Amino acid sequence: MALLMVYCDAVPTVVANALDMTGYPWKAVSSIDSAERLAPEEGWVAALVLANEFEQATLFCRAMRERNRPNTPLLLTLGREQLSHLDVVDDLFDDFLVLPAQEGELEARLRHLIWRASGGTHPELIEYGGLVLNLATYQATVKGRPLDMTYMEYELLKYFATNPGRAFSREELLRQVWGYEYYGGARTVDVHVRRLRAKLGEEHAQLIQTLRSVGYIFGRPSGLTF
Repeated sequence: MALLMVYCDAVPTVVANALDMTGYPWKAVSSIDSAERLAPEEGWVAALVLANEFEQATLFCRAMRERNRPNTPLLLTLGREQLSHLDVVDDLFDDFLVLPAQEGELEARLRHLIWRASGGTHPELIEYGGLVLNLATYQATVKGRPLDMTYMEYELLKYFATNPGRAFSREELLRQVWGYEYYGGARTVDVHVRRLRAKLGEEHAQLIQTLRSVGYIFGRPSGLTF
């Protein structure tokens, strides 16, 4: 199975959780030697380089380019105070992310980086009326207007849009979207639906309809196109 590589002495919990959400198993390495020693036969599917020490991180990126399968896509994370250093090392990585990032952004960036590196050219789109979801980039627009959503808001909207006309209870949505019995209870679904409706805007808020004593339903089956 394809493995993600993470360059960091100690991976922060928030980063570990984001990595787990990608669906790819991952290993942390502390040097280029360990990256070479632990690399799977087919190579790393991607590398996440945490620039806690910027100079060391860029040296690692350079070594990856020169010694360890130079085509491995690299995502560099850094703090805002390190942005001024990027213009002299921008040939060493494929994408970068400024931390702290929005919820779900690290996972979305990694997914897109892997997709792009695999040669993907035709992103999978889900369209419903003026709503468009790009499954490759984790982006959504309504009538061309980008929607600024958290990861779980996007996942909930995606689940609704891929199952139009089907009624879901709050408990079923928790199982299917969150993937476990969420400690906050079914109330968290109501909160996320309310936020989604607000972000969709008045014209499209009713795409997500409330079914009394049941739960929610999205649009109508005839409106879905690919």
